[in-house]
Amino acid sequence: MALQSGTGKMFVAGEAGRIELIVDMPRTAASGIAVVAHPHPLQGGTATHKVPHVLAKALAARGYVTVRPNFRGVGETEGEHDAGDGETTDTVTVVNHLRQEYPDLPLVLAGFSFGAYVMARTVQALGSQGLPCPHVILTGMPWGTIPGHRSYETPDVPSTALVVHGEKDERVTLGAVLDWARPQEMPVVVVPGANHFFTGKLSALERVVGRYLDHLPEPSASA
Repeated sequence: MALQSGTGKMFVAGEAGRIELIVDMPRTAASGIAVVAHPHPLQGGTATHKVPHVLAKALAARGYVTVRPNFRGVGETEGEHDAGDGETTDTVTVVNHLRQEYPDLPLVLAGFSFGAYVMARTVQALGSQGLPCPHVILTGMPWGTIPGHRSYETPDVPSTALVVHGEKDERVTLGAVLDWARPQEMPVVVVPGANHFFTGKLSALERVVGRYLDHLPEPSASA
């Protein structure tokens, strides 16, 4: 990547055409790589949404080369919305591209809302390729039937993942996420008073994510 520190843009080739990436480069030497997925594109979600931005900010501040892909049909990414299937394929492509660019750096995957669903599926897809992804951040993740929308069968994720949810999430109830987490014995971090978009609670979300990242294995560890 030709970018230095700061935020820029690049493209990679995907199954349905080029994929636009917003790239956040750390100010220091890269200590890791990360991919952050955005909310539902048919509901206005883009890579510049405030929650993915906060996730990327926390990652870049800790030395991660962080990319935020726009899903199909969003921004300059080609293709059409594919209900999570094509989006998962594209995210795997982006992860593999980053790993080729930075083969020795640890990987963190993160997503918000629909992006969390896609990222959980990405973890599953990469695992089937022999690439375990223990470091995952899922925020506002959908599971089950979402009123007025669709039903999500979000797969299980590694026990080392971070799952964060708003107490007053009006789109995905906290109870629904607990139903998903219970069979896995997966802890869920609840942000008191937060709605689906963490309105007024983004600083709390950033602190939770930051603490998780600060306790990951040393950057020299294998991804």
